Amino acid sequence: MHTIKQAFITFVSCGFLVAGGSALAQETPAAAPAGVKLVEAKAVQDLQAKGAVLIDTRKASEYSDATIKGAISVPYDPEKSAKDVKFDAAQDKYDMSKIADKNKDYVVFCNSGTCWKSYKAAVVMAKAGYKNVHWYRNGVPDWKARKLPME
Repeated sequence: MHTIKQAFITFVSCGFLVAGGSALAQETPAAAPAGVKLVEAKAVQDLQAKGAVLIDTRKASEYSDATIKGAISVPYDPEKSAKDVKFDAAQDKYDMSKIADKNKDYVVFCNSGTCWKSYKAAVVMAKAGYKNVHWYRNGVPDWKARKLPME
């Protein structure tokens, strides 16, 4: 009986470890994808001052809660593809009709390095021929931490 109880406890403990490990979000790459420039908060401010369009790729509900001042909502949603550099964009939805000018500067962002929406949006845009795509990997949490303008 004691052995069965130990086996059960070990089994349950392992289950929690596996479940806990899978709950950890996979980080996006530290480098920008091909055809995209990785930018930090200061560069985002400079680009915005020069007329770049800031694109919040988070869900519409997150955008309506709070976003970087002046950003537009172009949600990468639903995001069904794998959180991986080899994701299949055909599984996702990203409506670029609001951002038709492929020569303009765009900055895509979401919720930091564990949020794949802006990474995927940047890849999709670069592959679609957008020439000036910038990826703000650190996104909203970094912007807020720096006490930069939100709306």
